[in-house]
Amino acid sequence: MLYELATISCPLLAVGRAAEGVYDWVNDAEAKGELFGCWRTEIGTLGRLIVLRGFEAPEDMTAERRRALLSDNPFNAGSVVTALDMDSYAPFPFLPPIRTGDRGGVYEFRTYHLKPGGLPPTLAGWEAAIAPAREYTEHLVANMYALDGAPRITHVWAFTSLKERAELRSRAYGAGVWPPKGGPEQIAEATSTIALPQGPSPLA
Repeated sequence: MLYELATISCPLLAVGRAAEGVYDWVNDAEAKGELFGCWRTEIGTLGRLIVLRGFEAPEDMTAERRRALLSDNPFNAGSVVTALDMDSYAPFPFLPPIRTGDRGGVYEFRTYHLKPGGLPPTLAGWEAAIAPAREYTEHLVANMYALDGAPRITHVWAFTSLKERAELRSRAYGAGVWPPKGGPEQIAEATSTIALPQGPSPLA
């Protein structure tokens, strides 16, 4: 499966309206792929919706990308959208499929821009760290590497609260099982966004 991570920017008071358009768009009869979640940003750059979809066939993702690019009302929110980014990703091959349902309600989206050639050691470090850091990594929703643009990975985490997130990270660091060995050395730039589900998201 391949993933598309779309980021829709709009005025702060238009987030709800834009989200309604997103759900109409992904549920349209012409739409392809599976919606995993739609979130509004709460900490980080505000006035953004993050939409994660999965596609079994690359051509389906390409068709959806073309549908958005050729539409005068992309994601049925064109009247309020000020910017639209659509990124293509492949999942880390050793991770299980995304599990939907109640995952805690507080989501973190972390993107690491990697140094050139940094993806192979990053993958190796993550694969080795998943099991030893199980208490923490069971909160991992997905980790994926970009198929276009600059070398980067984006990982999505789910927690019941920011306190739980901080405590789990602290214990993993203290036990020496996190971060993945060799991973931080490959990071050129890192960003983090906290987001909450917006609307009837499969991930809540």
